[in-house]
Amino acid sequence: MAVRTMWVGIDVGKGFHHACAVDETGRVVFSRKVVNGQAAIEQLIARTRAKAAEVVWAVDMTSGAAGLLVALLLGTGQPVMYVPGRLVNRMAGAFAGEGKTDAKDAKTIAETARLRGDLTPVTSPDEIAADLKILTARREDLMADWVRGVNRLRELLASIFPALERAFDYSTRSPLILLTGYRTPTTIQEAGAPGLTQHLRAGGAWPKGIPSIVDKALAAAAEQTVALPGETITAPLITRLARQLLDLDREIKDLDKQITERFGQHPAAGSITSVDGFGPILGAQLLADTGGDLQASFGNSGRLAAYAGLAPVPRDSGRVRGNLHRPTRYHRGLRRVFYLAALSAIKVKNGPSRTFYQKKRDEGKIHTQALIALARRLVDLIWALIRDGREFHHSPPPTAQTA
Repeated sequence: MAVRTMWVGIDVGKGFHHACAVDETGRVVFSRKVVNGQAAIEQLIARTRAKAAEVVWAVDMTSGAAGLLVALLLGTGQPVMYVPGRLVNRMAGAFAGEGKTDAKDAKTIAETARLRGDLTPVTSPDEIAADLKILTARREDLMADWVRGVNRLRELLASIFPALERAFDYSTRSPLILLTGYRTPTTIQEAGAPGLTQHLRAGGAWPKGIPSIVDKALAAAAEQTVALPGETITAPLITRLARQLLDLDREIKDLDKQITERFGQHPAAGSITSVDGFGPILGAQLLADTGGDLQASFGNSGRLAAYAGLAPVPRDSGRVRGNLHRPTRYHRGLRRVFYLAALSAIKVKNGPSRTFYQKKRDEGKIHTQALIALARRLVDLIWALIRDGREFHHSPPPTAQTA
């Protein structure tokens, strides 16, 4: 006999998923492993729908290896709920046993969906937001490689030529171009100003900065007259790493152009970038982290702020009241987006964000507290602009002629 409602929890995996279904009483109807393939997932859906009049699906992942699964579940028209992994770990303690298996995790996901009515529903992703999620994730990977590569290059260079390591900011292209040809005191001295200049021009260094780079390189070479141990091995590694960083820089810039172009096609792009602090990259990250449709996903700006970790939660006990703290469950990436936007916005002189930030500082708040308050204000502003489909314009400060 078919049950009226069934909750199916799915523990997502790369090669296999594990599905567990429970009925209204929490009784396990079935628990089985499912291949991460279209035919197997469709068979699971068909068999489950034959056993219950209504099915509520619950997953612990919504992207990556869960892509095919989520797409097929959404195609059924039945509700699909998202149970975060952190919540699964917490809920696991409510059930007997300390062991951890895919089957137990799937049952915990199903029971969580059955017992809790505040889970976030999974909806069909905005196509542009889905593309931006892929592009911004790739950019994060490249930026991590860039930071790691620059740090490693500086470490190697400091081991054989400390003066040259101190002379430049190697997060810019022109010093990296120098290192593709010259990275020891001897080679720089032998090349002299003409050789260094020719190399930098041929490599596409910034023309106006070439004379300064040449002078600093020659000055660094004059400080060191000895060859340090390991120079013969280390110097070629520096050259290779500098070339890799130049290639990585080009890839990041190409990716930024692609992100900017795709972001510009979203209806909310104009509203987002009209706010001080938000450019195409941060705007793209905002859409990627929220799914593109803020109204459907959150309902109001307060929920969006809570999701971003910008709405304090009370932690009262006994006689202690009004004890507010930052929540422990929030989207770290989205919080970073609004924090960086606030950090950029206060650099706009006489802008409304700068005025708001200064007001908070005058109230006695420290820099970080004032920034968080501004980030929370930006949430409300972004929400209102996207809701109304308009852009933000503030009156410029009065000039000497109009004051």
